Amino acid sequence: MRSTSHKHRNRGSALIAVLWLVAILAMASMAAIRVVSFDVDLATAQIHGFRARQLAEMGIAVGSNPAVKRTDPLLRQMSEENGEGFEVRLISEGEKFNINALVLKQDEQLLKSMFMDWGLTLDEAQAVTDALIDWVDTNDEAGLNGAESEWYTEQGRLNQPFNRPFYNLDEVRLVKGMDYVEALKPDWRDWFTIWSGGQLDLNEAPAELIAVAAEVSVEEAAVIPETVRGPDGIRETDDDAPFQQLEQALALLGVDSSMRPEITARLTVNDATQRIESIGTVAGAKRKITVIVRNRTGRPAVLERTEEVVP
Repeated sequence: MRSTSHKHRNRGSALIAVLWLVAILAMASMAAIRVVSFDVDLATAQIHGFRARQLAEMGIAVGSNPAVKRTDPLLRQMSEENGEGFEVRLISEGEKFNINALVLKQDEQLLKSMFMDWGLTLDEAQAVTDALIDWVDTNDEAGLNGAESEWYTEQGRLNQPFNRPFYNLDEVRLVKGMDYVEALKPDWRDWFTIWSGGQLDLNEAPAELIAVAAEVSVEEAAVIPETVRGPDGIRETDDDAPFQQLEQALALLGVDSSMRPEITARLTVNDATQRIESIGTVAGAKRKITVIVRNRTGRPAVLERTEEVVP
Protein backbone atom coordinates (compact mmCIF):
# COMPACT_ATOMS: atom_id res chain seq x y z
CA MET A 1 0.00 0.00 0.00
CA ARG A 2 2.79 2.35 0.89
CA SER A 3 4.48 1.67 -2.49
CA THR A 4 1.26 2.45 -4.36
CA SER A 5 0.70 5.65 -2.40
CA HIS A 6 4.28 6.72 -3.06
CA LYS A 7 3.83 6.12 -6.79
CA HIS A 8 0.63 8.22 -6.80
CA ARG A 9 2.45 11.08 -5.09
CA ASN A 10 5.27 10.93 -7.67
CA ARG A 11 2.78 10.95 -10.51
CA GLY A 12 0.98 13.91 -8.97
CA SER A 13 4.23 15.80 -8.58
CA ALA A 14 5.20 15.04 -12.15
CA LEU A 15 1.82 16.24 -13.40
CA ILE A 16 2.14 19.50 -11.49
CA ALA A 17 5.66 19.95 -12.88
CA VAL A 18 4.38 19.37 -16.41
CA LEU A 19 1.56 21.86 -15.92
CA TRP A 20 4.02 24.47 -14.62
CA LEU A 21 6.29 23.80 -17.59
CA VAL A 22 3.39 24.20 -20.01
CA ALA A 23 2.41 27.45 -18.30
CA ILE A 24 5.99 28.78 -18.51
CA LEU A 25 6.24 27.79 -22.17
CA ALA A 26 2.92 29.47 -22.87
CA MET A 27 4.09 32.67 -21.19
CA ALA A 28 7.37 32.54 -23.08
CA SER A 29 5.48 32.03 -26.34
CA MET A 30 3.21 35.01 -25.61
CA ALA A 31 6.23 37.16 -24.80
CA ALA A 32 7.93 36.08 -28.01
CA ILE A 33 4.79 36.85 -30.02
CA ARG A 34 4.58 40.30 -28.43
CA VAL A 35 8.24 41.01 -29.21
CA VAL A 36 7.79 39.90 -32.81
CA SER A 37 4.59 41.95 -33.09
CA PHE A 38 6.38 45.00 -31.66
CA ASP A 39 9.25 44.56 -34.13
CA VAL A 40 6.76 44.27 -36.99
CA ASP A 41 4.92 47.40 -35.84
CA LEU A 42 8.21 49.27 -35.45
CA ALA A 43 9.38 48.24 -38.91
CA THR A 44 6.02 49.23 -40.38
CA ALA A 45 6.13 52.60 -38.61
CA GLN A 46 9.64 53.22 -39.92
CA ILE A 47 8.55 52.37 -43.45
CA HIS A 48 5.51 54.65 -43.17
CA GLY A 49 7.62 57.42 -41.64
CA PHE A 50 10.16 57.16 -44.45
CA ARG A 51 7.40 57.31 -47.05
CA ALA A 52 5.77 60.27 -45.29
CA ARG A 53 9.10 62.09 -45.38
CA GLN A 54 9.38 61.38 -49.11
CA LEU A 55 5.94 62.86 -49.66
CA ALA A 56 6.84 65.92 -47.59
CA GLU A 57 9.91 66.37 -49.79
CA MET A 58 7.66 66.21 -52.84
CA GLY A 59 5.52 68.93 -51.31
CA ILE A 60 8.57 71.13 -50.76
CA ALA A 61 9.53 70.68 -54.41
CA VAL A 62 6.05 71.74 -55.52
CA GLY A 63 5.93 74.67 -53.10
CA SER A 64 9.35 75.90 -54.21
CA ASN A 65 8.18 76.31 -57.78
CA PRO A 66 7.86 80.07 -58.39
CA ALA A 67 4.85 79.49 -60.65
CA VAL A 68 2.83 77.96 -57.81
CA LYS A 69 0.53 80.33 -55.94
CA ARG A 70 -0.71 79.95 -52.38
CA THR A 71 -4.14 78.76 -53.50
CA ASP A 72 -2.86 76.39 -56.18
CA PRO A 73 -4.61 72.98 -55.90
CA LEU A 74 -1.23 71.34 -56.52
CA LEU A 75 -0.33 72.20 -52.93
CA ARG A 76 -2.71 69.55 -51.61
CA GLN A 77 -2.46 66.09 -53.08
CA MET A 78 -4.09 63.20 -51.20
CA SER A 79 -4.89 59.76 -52.62
CA GLU A 80 -8.31 58.45 -51.58
CA GLU A 81 -7.21 54.98 -52.59
CA ASN A 82 -4.29 54.54 -50.19
CA GLY A 83 -4.67 57.60 -47.93
CA GLU A 84 -1.23 59.03 -48.61
CA GLY A 85 -0.24 62.43 -49.87
CA PHE A 86 1.01 65.87 -48.84
CA GLU A 87 -0.28 69.32 -47.95
CA VAL A 88 1.78 72.49 -48.38
CA ARG A 89 1.40 76.01 -46.99
CA LEU A 90 3.18 79.08 -48.35
CA ILE A 91 3.52 81.76 -45.67
CA SER A 92 5.19 85.14 -45.93
CA GLU A 93 7.77 85.85 -43.23
CA GLY A 94 7.08 89.53 -43.85
CA GLU A 95 3.78 89.20 -41.97
CA LYS A 96 5.75 89.39 -38.68
CA PHE A 97 8.23 91.78 -37.12
CA ASN A 98 11.88 90.92 -37.59
CA ILE A 99 13.11 90.99 -33.99
CA ASN A 100 16.74 91.45 -35.03
CA ALA A 101 15.89 94.43 -37.22
CA LEU A 102 13.95 96.12 -34.43
CA VAL A 103 16.66 95.59 -31.83
CA LEU A 104 19.64 96.42 -34.04
CA LYS A 105 17.93 99.62 -35.18
CA GLN A 106 17.10 100.27 -31.52
CA ASP A 107 13.48 101.04 -32.38
CA GLU A 108 12.62 101.47 -28.72
CA GLN A 109 9.33 103.25 -29.35
CA LEU A 110 7.86 100.32 -31.28
CA LEU A 111 9.09 97.71 -28.81
CA LYS A 112 7.80 99.63 -25.81
CA SER A 113 4.42 100.24 -27.42
CA MET A 114 4.12 96.56 -28.22
CA PHE A 115 5.03 95.43 -24.70
CA MET A 116 2.68 97.95 -23.12
CA ASP A 117 -0.17 96.72 -25.32
CA TRP A 118 0.57 93.26 -23.90
CA GLY A 119 0.15 94.48 -20.33
CA LEU A 120 3.57 95.70 -19.20
CA THR A 121 3.95 99.04 -17.48
CA LEU A 122 6.08 101.75 -19.10
CA ASP A 123 9.01 101.00 -16.77
CA GLU A 124 8.73 97.24 -17.39
CA ALA A 125 8.53 97.75 -21.15
CA GLN A 126 11.59 100.01 -21.06
CA ALA A 127 13.54 97.44 -19.02
CA VAL A 128 12.80 94.58 -21.42
CA THR A 129 13.61 96.79 -24.41
CA ASP A 130 16.96 97.78 -22.88
CA ALA A 131 17.74 94.14 -22.09
CA LEU A 132 17.01 93.12 -25.69
CA ILE A 133 19.33 95.80 -27.02
CA ASP A 134 22.07 94.82 -24.55
CA TRP A 135 21.77 91.19 -25.68
CA VAL A 136 22.69 91.95 -29.30
CA ASP A 137 25.08 94.89 -28.98
CA THR A 138 28.80 94.23 -29.02
CA ASN A 139 29.75 96.06 -25.82
CA ASP A 140 29.42 95.15 -22.14
CA GLU A 141 27.86 98.43 -21.06
CA ALA A 142 24.37 97.84 -19.71
CA GLY A 143 21.58 100.19 -20.71
CA LEU A 144 19.78 102.21 -18.05
CA ASN A 145 17.42 99.34 -17.25
CA GLY A 146 19.11 96.59 -19.26
CA ALA A 147 21.41 93.71 -18.42
CA GLU A 148 24.89 92.68 -19.49
CA SER A 149 27.22 89.85 -18.44
CA GLU A 150 27.38 90.93 -14.77
CA TRP A 151 23.64 90.42 -14.26
CA TYR A 152 23.55 87.08 -16.10
CA THR A 153 26.57 85.82 -14.18
CA GLU A 154 24.85 86.65 -10.90
CA GLN A 155 21.99 84.44 -12.09
CA GLY A 156 24.41 81.58 -12.71
CA ARG A 157 24.24 82.02 -16.48
CA LEU A 158 27.75 82.18 -17.89
CA ASN A 159 28.73 83.56 -21.31
CA GLN A 160 25.53 85.54 -21.66
CA PRO A 161 24.43 87.75 -23.34
CA PHE A 162 25.63 86.48 -26.71
CA ASN A 163 26.31 90.00 -28.07
CA ARG A 164 25.08 89.10 -31.55
CA PRO A 165 21.72 88.94 -33.37
CA PHE A 166 19.32 86.19 -32.42
CA TYR A 167 19.75 82.94 -34.34
CA ASN A 168 16.26 81.72 -33.41
CA LEU A 169 13.32 82.80 -31.27
CA ASP A 170 14.30 80.37 -28.50
CA GLU A 171 17.25 82.66 -27.76
CA VAL A 172 14.89 85.61 -27.23
CA ARG A 173 13.44 83.73 -24.24
CA LEU A 174 16.86 83.94 -22.55
CA VAL A 175 16.78 87.73 -22.31
CA LYS A 176 16.13 89.28 -18.91
CA GLY A 177 12.42 90.01 -18.50
CA MET A 178 11.19 87.87 -21.40
CA ASP A 179 9.87 85.25 -18.97
CA TYR A 180 7.50 87.92 -17.66
CA VAL A 181 6.54 88.92 -21.20
CA GLU A 182 5.77 85.29 -21.99
CA ALA A 183 3.59 85.00 -18.91
CA LEU A 184 1.49 87.95 -20.10
CA LYS A 185 1.62 87.09 -23.80
CA PRO A 186 2.13 83.33 -24.30
CA ASP A 187 1.81 83.65 -28.09
CA TRP A 188 4.43 86.40 -28.44
CA ARG A 189 6.32 84.25 -30.95
CA ASP A 190 3.47 84.77 -33.42
CA TRP A 191 4.59 88.39 -33.71
CA PHE A 192 8.24 87.79 -34.56
CA THR A 193 10.56 86.21 -37.07
CA ILE A 194 14.31 86.39 -37.67
CA TRP A 195 14.10 85.67 -41.41
CA SER A 196 12.20 88.50 -43.11
CA GLY A 197 13.92 91.28 -45.00
CA GLY A 198 13.59 93.48 -41.93
CA GLN A 199 10.39 95.44 -42.49
CA LEU A 200 6.75 94.54 -41.92
CA ASP A 201 4.99 93.69 -45.18
CA LEU A 202 1.67 95.55 -45.30
CA ASN A 203 0.35 93.14 -47.94
CA GLU A 204 0.75 90.25 -45.51
CA ALA A 205 0.59 91.49 -41.92
CA PRO A 206 -2.57 91.42 -39.75
CA ALA A 207 -4.13 94.64 -38.51
CA GLU A 208 -2.79 94.21 -34.95
CA LEU A 209 0.83 94.34 -36.10
CA ILE A 210 0.21 97.11 -38.60
CA ALA A 211 -1.37 99.22 -35.87
CA VAL A 212 1.73 98.97 -33.67
CA ALA A 213 4.11 99.70 -36.53
CA ALA A 214 2.13 102.64 -37.93
CA GLU A 215 1.14 103.96 -34.49
CA VAL A 216 -2.56 103.95 -35.30
CA SER A 217 -5.53 102.11 -33.82
CA VAL A 218 -6.34 98.54 -34.85
CA GLU A 219 -9.58 99.82 -36.39
CA GLU A 220 -7.63 102.30 -38.54
CA ALA A 221 -5.06 99.65 -39.48
CA ALA A 222 -7.79 97.21 -40.58
CA VAL A 223 -8.24 99.18 -43.81
CA ILE A 224 -4.97 97.72 -45.10
CA PRO A 225 -5.82 93.97 -45.06
CA GLU A 226 -9.38 94.83 -46.14
CA THR A 227 -8.03 96.60 -49.21
CA VAL A 228 -5.63 93.79 -50.02
CA ARG A 229 -8.40 91.16 -49.84
CA GLY A 230 -10.47 93.05 -52.40
CA PRO A 231 -14.26 93.36 -52.71
CA ASP A 232 -14.98 89.69 -51.94
CA GLY A 233 -13.08 89.90 -48.64
CA ILE A 234 -11.17 86.69 -49.39
CA ARG A 235 -7.40 86.56 -49.82
CA GLU A 236 -5.76 84.94 -52.84
CA THR A 237 -8.65 85.46 -55.22
CA ASP A 238 -8.82 87.27 -58.54
CA ASP A 239 -10.01 90.56 -57.06
CA ASP A 240 -7.13 90.91 -54.59
CA ALA A 241 -5.58 94.38 -54.60
CA PRO A 242 -2.10 94.18 -53.01
CA PHE A 243 -0.26 97.45 -52.74
CA GLN A 244 2.43 98.06 -55.32
CA GLN A 245 3.82 101.17 -53.66
CA LEU A 246 4.31 101.78 -49.95
CA GLU A 247 3.05 105.35 -50.29
CA GLN A 248 -0.41 104.07 -51.28
CA ALA A 249 -0.74 102.15 -48.03
CA LEU A 250 0.69 104.97 -45.93
CA ALA A 251 -1.89 107.37 -47.40
CA LEU A 252 -4.71 105.06 -46.31
CA LEU A 253 -3.21 104.94 -42.83
CA GLY A 254 -2.94 108.73 -42.72
CA VAL A 255 0.84 108.59 -42.29
CA ASP A 256 2.95 111.32 -43.91
CA SER A 257 6.25 109.65 -44.83
CA SER A 258 8.10 112.97 -44.87
CA MET A 259 6.91 113.81 -41.37
CA ARG A 260 7.22 110.29 -39.89
CA PRO A 261 10.30 108.68 -41.49
CA GLU A 262 10.68 106.32 -38.53
CA ILE A 263 7.32 104.74 -39.38
CA THR A 264 8.14 104.50 -43.07
CA ALA A 265 11.38 102.68 -42.20
CA ARG A 266 9.38 99.94 -40.46
CA LEU A 267 7.18 99.06 -43.42
CA THR A 268 7.32 97.58 -46.90
CA VAL A 269 4.97 95.97 -49.44
CA ASN A 270 7.24 93.43 -51.11
CA ASP A 271 9.08 91.20 -48.63
CA ALA A 272 10.57 88.28 -50.57
CA THR A 273 11.00 85.75 -47.76
CA GLN A 274 8.62 82.81 -47.57
CA ARG A 275 8.11 79.84 -45.28
CA ILE A 276 7.22 76.62 -47.08
CA GLU A 277 5.62 74.06 -44.76
CA SER A 278 4.98 70.58 -46.15
CA ILE A 279 3.34 67.68 -44.28
CA GLY A 280 3.52 64.20 -45.78
CA THR A 281 0.98 61.62 -44.57
CA VAL A 282 0.94 57.82 -44.88
CA ALA A 283 -1.36 55.51 -42.87
CA GLY A 284 -1.43 57.89 -39.91
CA ALA A 285 2.33 58.62 -40.00
CA LYS A 286 3.12 62.30 -40.57
CA ARG A 287 6.39 64.10 -41.27
CA LYS A 288 6.75 67.87 -41.59
CA ILE A 289 9.48 69.71 -43.45
CA THR A 290 9.80 73.49 -43.20
CA VAL A 291 12.04 75.52 -45.50
CA ILE A 292 12.62 79.28 -45.30
CA VAL A 293 13.35 80.64 -48.77
CA ARG A 294 14.27 84.14 -49.82
CA ASN A 295 13.44 85.31 -53.33
CA ARG A 296 11.48 82.19 -54.32
CA THR A 297 10.43 83.74 -57.62
CA GLY A 298 13.94 84.81 -58.61
CA ARG A 299 17.22 83.29 -57.51
CA PRO A 300 16.10 81.48 -54.35
CA ALA A 301 18.29 81.13 -51.29
CA VAL A 302 17.46 78.61 -48.57
CA LEU A 303 17.87 80.25 -45.16
CA GLU A 304 16.73 77.38 -42.92
CA ARG A 305 15.43 73.82 -43.17
CA THR A 306 13.87 71.77 -40.34
CA GLU A 307 12.20 68.37 -40.09
CA GLU A 308 9.87 67.05 -37.41
CA VAL A 309 7.48 64.23 -36.59
CA VAL A 310 3.86 65.41 -36.44
CA PRO A 311 1.63 63.62 -33.87
